[in-house]
Amino acid sequence: MTCSPIESSLEALRATLRPGQRELADWQSGPLAVSAVPGAGKSHGMAVAAAIAVARHQNTAQSKHQRFPTGQQSRTRQLLVVTFTRSAAANIKGQIRQHLKDLGLPQIGFAVHTLHGLALNIARNSQLSGLNLDQSILISPYQNHRLIRTCVERWIADYPHLYQQLLAGQHFDGEQTEHLRRQSVLRTEILPSLAQTAVREAKSSGLLPEHLWRMAGREELPILEAAAGLYERYQKLLSDRNFIDYDEMILAALRVLSDQSARHWWQSQILAVFEDEAQDSTPLQTQLLTILATDPEQPEQVNLVRVGDSNQAINSTFTPADPFFFRQFCQQCQAQGRLFEMVQAGRSAPVIMAAANFSLDWLNQAGLAGSEQPFRPQTIQPVASTDPQADANPLPVGQGLEIWAPRDVFETVALIGQRLGDLFSANPAATAAILVRENKQGRFMAEVLAEPQRYGLTLDLSQCPFQVYDVGSGDRRSHVPQEMLKLLQFLERPHSPDYLKAALTVLSDRQLIPAQDLNLLVSQPEQFLYPDPLEPTQPEPIRLARQLCTQLLRSRIELPHYELMTFLALTLNYDRAELATTDKLAARLGQQTFEQPSLGAMLPVLQELVGSEQFEAVDVEASQDRYVRPGQLTIITMHKAKGLDWDYVFIPFLNQNMIPGQLRVPPQAQFLGNFTLAEVARAQIRAGLHQQHLADHQAQARPNSLTEIPDIATAWQRAQDLKIAEEFRLLYVAMTRAKRLLWLASAQQAPFSWGSFNWQKRDRLDEKAACPILPPLQQQFPSSIVANQARKSPVSKSVSRTVARSSRSTNE
Repeated sequence: MTCSPIESSLEALRATLRPGQRELADWQSGPLAVSAVPGAGKSHGMAVAAAIAVARHQNTAQSKHQRFPTGQQSRTRQLLVVTFTRSAAANIKGQIRQHLKDLGLPQIGFAVHTLHGLALNIARNSQLSGLNLDQSILISPYQNHRLIRTCVERWIADYPHLYQQLLAGQHFDGEQTEHLRRQSVLRTEILPSLAQTAVREAKSSGLLPEHLWRMAGREELPILEAAAGLYERYQKLLSDRNFIDYDEMILAALRVLSDQSARHWWQSQILAVFEDEAQDSTPLQTQLLTILATDPEQPEQVNLVRVGDSNQAINSTFTPADPFFFRQFCQQCQAQGRLFEMVQAGRSAPVIMAAANFSLDWLNQAGLAGSEQPFRPQTIQPVASTDPQADANPLPVGQGLEIWAPRDVFETVALIGQRLGDLFSANPAATAAILVRENKQGRFMAEVLAEPQRYGLTLDLSQCPFQVYDVGSGDRRSHVPQEMLKLLQFLERPHSPDYLKAALTVLSDRQLIPAQDLNLLVSQPEQFLYPDPLEPTQPEPIRLARQLCTQLLRSRIELPHYELMTFLALTLNYDRAELATTDKLAARLGQQTFEQPSLGAMLPVLQELVGSEQFEAVDVEASQDRYVRPGQLTIITMHKAKGLDWDYVFIPFLNQNMIPGQLRVPPQAQFLGNFTLAEVARAQIRAGLHQQHLADHQAQARPNSLTEIPDIATAWQRAQDLKIAEEFRLLYVAMTRAKRLLWLASAQQAPFSWGSFNWQKRDRLDEKAACPILPPLQQQFPSSIVANQARKSPVSKSVSRTVARSSRSTNE
């Protein structure tokens, strides 16, 4: 049977995919789980699969329409793609559009949303959601947020007996000074942290305060009781002040979907749901997507495709994201033969993949994370020789893997500087990155590399052909708010010479009008904008500038104020990153001016945002190019490095106190015990949820119960285990960013705490043990061990003596 042209094109597109990607592209209905190793092309595979699914659905709908031109069979449904960030949404939307364009098909039939953007669209039905979004303010409370502080004060007033129980701690002799100190610590640190953590954990899982009350046991300290009371006060404050948080948006969407007719309408619009980065999902988000993915004509069929990698779950110890649920989804799909793996990756040289695979296996077997197994067993494999990826699995530089043991953190910087000089001299167009665990480590690295002689290093990088980009200290201010402010001010007061000149400057900088003396144009704004018919013909540059300005002024008349920013962004030819930032900025202004929806009300708010620099731009793939520029060394945290890669990756400061480290109990909070209330509450809530989830799927759920909750000691140990497991996953993510060279180092002497380390004052350094994975890696890859003595030391003798004295004083 002859294939149609579109089917032939789709098959040709499918043929470019790898195993795992192909199975994703072959999806037609029902649930599907795809587990993807780092560098496997997960987002690319999802974009191609989405385009193929849309193309097939369009083809089917067109055939039905030809057979039933007036019937309802021609109704089209949209493929819904859900991501977690605006940048990812912009990226995958662009890819899907391009694939459909290449297929010669209309770029419709799909929608890409962030989870919260999707929830907001559904929750706009105020009668069913219970929210009046036009009069609500979206907030994201942090620990010191005024709402959290007020919540704590009201809880103290309403639950004095629980507060006094916490105040007494493990022991208390009644001394007044200690009493006041404990009050301060509880009010400003411990209880705000507990409120923020417990509320987010419970609410993102669909739990109500009464659920926490039922979970609470008879512990010596009323941790979950306090969490439940704080949660109640938090919800009351949200209601009283017309605030909503991000979880409230999802709950509101679920309330809409609990209505049968509304649920049927939404389900009838959706062909299927494709979810990216599913390892970072929460139970509430999963519930929302499952409802939307259910076929209204066949309720037993859930068209939900989830793609992720639980081995790259690196946010679960400080956000409600919990990889447990994606793992469970994978197991359920595996039982149905609907689990596939993307294990071929073309990013890294074979030795780097081998090091990452070895680390995963060794850490799983070592038992260092106690009850937690850090990784799902999975092996990164090279791609086939016919793979279309350019330079797939490149040849390594040198050994491809180097493991160093510098004397101290200063020599670490010097060794990296020397190696970078050699690498960039040989390949000036290469990319390189230093991945750090904390921002302060990145600042230290950047400062010492910039002025090595100041720190006693003989390193000279003045002639080295590379630039240094320190992401942590980079300017985060966006040009978008400033440009929007200048243009909107012009629209509001076009006859102001200052505003006119500012607007013309923006247009000139954007190369939308020819370069010219703007002072001549703005000296008489009315004459420039509305010339007399008898006036002599002006030069071409002036006429083009006037034409564009009058187009902008016409938009002020013809468009509502809330659409002006989008129009201006399109006029300025913004790229995807700038358009996404404009959308975010417009949403922010809309929330803050809902009582006075006008351009006049919006301008002061925008001016305050620009003046206070309290706005961060949205990152998309295009803007992330600044992290991987050729000839550049990027200093970036391991968390922010996820999704990026470089030719050469340096991971210094791999000491045991950093990775895996351990949960810290501040000295001022130790009167409660050797644990923190927030982490115990998080572990107890998750333990209850995990047990309930397993019981639900085993048909053993008990009504109105959340099973047994671990005691404080067990919960704290579980929190420690979760933290260690996640730190090892973070290291795995960092290692798999490297293409040609992976450079690892653990300094023998390092700061006691990077948070308090003052390198300008030469704070003393302490002996520090290496990260547990380094000795096994050295044993497995003996050729990777680099002896410092093999090359001339870049550290001066004076610094060596200073370090030695610091070491002796420490030992003494």
